[in-house]
Amino acid sequence: MPVFEVSEYQERIAKTKQRMQQQGIDVLFISQPANMNYLTGYDAWSFYVHQCVLVALEAEEPVWVGRGMDGNCARLTTFLSDENIVEWPDHYVHSAEHHPAETMVEVIKARGWDKKRIGVEMDQFYFTHRTFLELEKGLPNATFVDGDTLVNRVRLVKSEREIEYMKRAGKIAERVMDAAVENIKVGARECDAAAAIAYAEYSGTEEFGGDYPAIVPLMMAGEATKTPHLTWTDKRYVADEAVLLELAGVYRRYHCPIARTMFLGKEPPQIMRDTAEVVIDGLQKTLEFVRPGVTAEQIEAQWRKAIAHSTIVKESRLGYSIGVNYPPDWGEQTISLRPGDKTELEPNMTLHLIPGIWYDDVGFEIDASIRVTENGYEHLFEYPLDIVLK
Repeated sequence: MPVFEVSEYQERIAKTKQRMQQQGIDVLFISQPANMNYLTGYDAWSFYVHQCVLVALEAEEPVWVGRGMDGNCARLTTFLSDENIVEWPDHYVHSAEHHPAETMVEVIKARGWDKKRIGVEMDQFYFTHRTFLELEKGLPNATFVDGDTLVNRVRLVKSEREIEYMKRAGKIAERVMDAAVENIKVGARECDAAAAIAYAEYSGTEEFGGDYPAIVPLMMAGEATKTPHLTWTDKRYVADEAVLLELAGVYRRYHCPIARTMFLGKEPPQIMRDTAEVVIDGLQKTLEFVRPGVTAEQIEAQWRKAIAHSTIVKESRLGYSIGVNYPPDWGEQTISLRPGDKTELEPNMTLHLIPGIWYDDVGFEIDASIRVTENGYEHLFEYPLDIVLK
């Protein structure tokens, strides 16, 4: 069964169709797993093969098209009627002669959509060049336009039920970071700490279970802290080294990232202490600026103003929007807190602010995952905003 009421999916579909009309799109070809989930409830680890959801202005229900063995996944997790669950044959998997897009073309033709303006998600992880070529070949009378991030934009403002899921993810995130702090210690292997973190991510809380994250635990120790996006090894932690952690709690595919910096010793290096003081103060002052009506770029400008008295420079974006997602990323691909993004904040948008700083010798990370409220913001998790000393 889908995790939301059918009426909520129908409301999402109606908002999607409004955007389609505004962009002159008759049929939207959706390949992004999070967007498929958002509109239909579909939830399976099947995104390694070609699948899609088709939304047509003239059709009440979307159509799911995917691998035959995943058809029952669609029947179990979506609200779609059986006639709108279409399976392609298994011999199309990794075939040099056939491609799943052939079935997708057949569905579009059978429903009379082959002369329509079809929007495709041009810049999504699971929409391949081969897929687009097959669609062009099979639908010569269609007009293809870019529908990338159309559904992502609909996802920006969360429903009350989605906010509840985000908060549950936040509670899991707290337990995940607790597991990291407990298991990262001098002499322990990085891989064993990673295993404990994964256990906390999956087990969740006593009230509700967790889920797998779109990004595996990022755990940089010692020399590796000079850069983000590294995972664990089998090396053992040593005294007087820093550990950067970028983790997440996940509930029903809704993500709440959490990042902190640990130091395995009593006295972090001066550069880390100085950086922490500036970054933490800057983050707090930036959060105080968050409220409906301000833009993404104004938030980033407030951050730069808050740290202007220091020598710290952060060239990468300050943060981004978060919500439902699948590997390889938990960002929504919409709001980026950086110059040029004029998206105005609205209540029930959810953001991840992560002012990570990386030097030649060491780095520092800390973050806040928040919900925009009617008058400001609220944290999705509660965790001390400081270096964790151990």
